[in-house]
Amino acid sequence: MITVAPPSPPSPPSPPVGPFLRLRLALPGVLPRRLDGVWWPRSDDLLAELPQLLAALPRAWGHIASVTVNGAAWSAAPGRMLVANQVVGLRKTVAVHAPDTVVLLAPGHGRWDLLVVPSGTTEEAAELITTAALSDRA
Repeated sequence: MITVAPPSPPSPPSPPVGPFLRLRLALPGVLPRRLDGVWWPRSDDLLAELPQLLAALPRAWGHIASVTVNGAAWSAAPGRMLVANQVVGLRKTVAVHAPDTVVLLAPGHGRWDLLVVPSGTTEEAAELITTAALSDRA
């Protein structure tokens, strides 16, 4: 006699390893645009957050060699850091009246500007900011 066991229920998906990167890029399309995306880091520790951001960017953007951030929004950081075995220059500016952005430069590829949502922002507020920033009217 052969017995057939009922199929076992599907296994739940495994939990993600590490926190998800909170990054939304603008859809390719009409140029020029003011912002290329929105980044919502989990902390104000640039040395911890930047490598994750750079690793998640599209390969077509090339090697990001220089990053400019609003110095008032981030903890202390050196003038350069090693990310994925490549040196990335870090520059801090003080933008009093402009929204907080991260400017990414890749020689021979281009420049990308990401709006930075402060790390302490609620999920609901971050979603509203992101949607507004990436709308066609932004």
